[in-house]
Amino acid sequence: MNTKWMKAAFGVSAIYDGLLGVVFLFAAPMIYDYFGIERPNHPGYVHFPALLLIIFALMLWQIARNPVKFRDLMPYGIGLKVAYCGVVFYHKLTTGIPDMWMPFAWLDLIFMILFFLAWTKVKGVGQAVA
Repeated sequence: MNTKWMKAAFGVSAIYDGLLGVVFLFAAPMIYDYFGIERPNHPGYVHFPALLLIIFALMLWQIARNPVKFRDLMPYGIGLKVAYCGVVFYHKLTTGIPDMWMPFAWLDLIFMILFFLAWTKVKGVGQAVA
C-alpha cells in the first residue's frame, strides 16, 4: 500500500498545527491586535487551546511516521478537524466570527477529508512493523 500521500498529509498538518500552537502561545496579543479582534479577558483562554494544538501536532507527526501502525489515532485527528470546522462554520453562518478564523477552517476541512480518506484506506490492513 502506498502511504506516501498519507504521510505527507499528516506531516504537513503536524507542522501546521504545531506552528499555529506556538504562534498563538507566544504572540496571540499581537495577532488579535493586528486583526482588530478583542482579546479574551484572560490569556489562559488562548494558551490552553494553543498547547492542545501542539499536543495534537505531536500525535499527527507520529501518524505521519507510520500511518498503518498508528491508524487507531487517526479518528482523534479527524475529531480535532471536525471540532474546529464545526465551531467556525457554525458561527460564521449564525452569529458571525472574525474573518481571521476562516482560512484555518478551510485548511482544516481539507485535512479532515484527507485524514478520513487515509483512515478508510488503511482499514483492515494489518499492523506494520516499526
